Amino acid sequence: MHSELPFTIRDLHTSDDLRAFEALQKEIWGDQIGEVITSSLASIAQKIGGIAAGAFDSSGVLIGLVFGFTGYRNGLLVHWSHMLAVKDPWRDSGIGKKLKLYQREKLLKIGVDEVYWTFDPLVARNAFFNFHHLGVSASEYAIDMYGPGDDSELFRGIGTDRLIVVWKITKDYIKAVLEGRLTFDARPYVSAPFAVVRTVESDPFSQPLVNGVAGEERLRIEIPPDIHLLRDKSPGGAKAWREATRDAFVQAFAKQYEIAGFSRDNSSGRCFYCLCKAR
Repeated sequence: MHSELPFTIRDLHTSDDLRAFEALQKEIWGDQIGEVITSSLASIAQKIGGIAAGAFDSSGVLIGLVFGFTGYRNGLLVHWSHMLAVKDPWRDSGIGKKLKLYQREKLLKIGVDEVYWTFDPLVARNAFFNFHHLGVSASEYAIDMYGPGDDSELFRGIGTDRLIVVWKITKDYIKAVLEGRLTFDARPYVSAPFAVVRTVESDPFSQPLVNGVAGEERLRIEIPPDIHLLRDKSPGGAKAWREATRDAFVQAFAKQYEIAGFSRDNSSGRCFYCLCKAR
């Protein structure tokens, strides 16, 4: 698969590809990361319906990767997309979405309907990408899914809480989202109450204010625009946001809410999850 940008996406084939796959994981998540997907595991996964693919620049250097394996959940053939990453200079260039589209194409050919993965609900850029650009849905929260996170600089101090999302790749609405014909309408949520909100409206480093989850039809959960910058500036503040949003998501999902979309205010930079009662 080619793009107008100078990169190519393809399966990992050679031993050089697979060594670069291991190296890029360490480059992105830190040399001390404890659970690198090895080249042998990636190669084996490919033999049983898994995907290990990469984006390569014009000189053949690996600049992005996607990895996952295929199995069954509740009797349905599904794919678990374990890893998606792009090197820092290439982020926001569309490579992440191209990797997901490549993954989707391959999975459709083998009869997969649903793709699952996790992401940190406090990372706003990932939330926007997943909900706005891909059209995922989510109603499941995992506390410290990958342990305390002390083996990675990205997760140190904030743990590894995750939202588990599902991408229903055969649905017509997903195709519409991917083609830009369908976008989330946040207007009905403008006056929805906050389960969690910053205490000082103009301060992105403000502490969270917890209002709790009542029985409203719609509600919002705010998150910081950049949790890693906040953690570097105020580790205690980042921890407070983790605890507040964790409680809010767990309560909301227990009360049959689901995430309808993610909203990012371009003027203020404020970021909100928009939730509604499941139908």
